Amino acid sequence: MRNLIRLIKNEEGATAIEYGLIASLIAVAIIGVLATVGTNLSATFTTIASKL
Repeated sequence: MRNLIRLIKNEEGATAIEYGLIASLIAVAIIGVLATVGTNLSATFTTIASKL
């Protein structure tokens, strides 16, 4: 019974999961931003190439 109570009170695993979720959300945000910037940059280079 004591082991069960100690397991319930142990929050180390929850903290690791929270850090993992935060890291994955940051990664998704970075991928979204880079995809948008890449598309805009490609359009800019296409415009410059056509004007040259």
